[in-house]
Amino acid sequence: MSGVDRLNVPEFERPIIELEMKLESRRMDLANEKDKQKAKDIQSEIELLDKDVRKLTDSVFGNLDPWNRVQLSRHPGRPLTSDFVASIFDDFQELKGDRAYKDDPAILCGFGTIDGNKVMVMGHRKGKTLKERLECNFGCAHPEGYRKALRKMQMAEKFGLPIISFINTPGAYPGIEAEERGQSHAIAENIREMTGLKVPIITCTIGEGGSGGALGIGVGDRYLIMENSYYSVISPEGCAAILWHDAKKASDAARVLRLTPNDLIELGIMDEIVPEPYGGAHRDPRKAMEIVKTYLLRHLLELQKLGVQELLDQRYEKLRGMGKYIEVAA
Repeated sequence: MSGVDRLNVPEFERPIIELEMKLESRRMDLANEKDKQKAKDIQSEIELLDKDVRKLTDSVFGNLDPWNRVQLSRHPGRPLTSDFVASIFDDFQELKGDRAYKDDPAILCGFGTIDGNKVMVMGHRKGKTLKERLECNFGCAHPEGYRKALRKMQMAEKFGLPIISFINTPGAYPGIEAEERGQSHAIAENIREMTGLKVPIITCTIGEGGSGGALGIGVGDRYLIMENSYYSVISPEGCAAILWHDAKKASDAARVLRLTPNDLIELGIMDEIVPEPYGGAHRDPRKAMEIVKTYLLRHLLELQKLGVQELLDQRYEKLRGMGKYIEVAA
């Protein structure tokens, strides 16, 4: 990754990146230095820089506010659904099309196995290159994406396969053509049908969990969320634009929306927070994916022990118990 790319990160992380780049440069100097005394001096400088990096990283990542976590959920180096699928699942076979209009690449669906357990996998696909991102609308799915997902979930139910869903979208595609093809109906139908599917469903928010776009493939039995992800009825920018007519107040909106993993656990929306490697998933994607796999397997094995009726009853109680409110006397 070039220096320019490495600085395409949240503002609060840039001082760490700059210090790390300096540290790498001095390590290269050390490898090429022939003079023993100069090499010794460089080594001493490297040790001091290494301590400074750790100290600064502790300071920055130990004091993240809600807006910082939103920024990390969108980090360019953060592993995406396609990365998790490739790392966690064996023999993945993608399934395409909704049999009504066309395939939507913003939703990834397919069969796979996780430690020998056959499952149906799906998730929002954002794309890596600019071309892929444009094709996937940056993870904002069209109605055909949600209809495709529903067909695959019904197929999973037919074959008795658990469903694992990765959530990572700022929201469903808001264009007029999506509305013309029944965006709201497609999402609502998915929510309704997922509540009654007779197989275990695990959802894991790995980045952004935005509005109905997340709910369209995000109803289930267990709700997991990675440490630096968010889940909200609207993006902070959208909320700020509505409340204050100024999207630049997104940081203020992030604080009042209560969208962080800890807030979501308190509100009874999420079941468990999946920890990330030191400094965030983007700093050690392989380790992050291993951690997610461990959590998915544990919950999958627990759910597979339940009978169908018990599974549905628990899902119903989970959905009914989400959220908290305060009654105010008139």
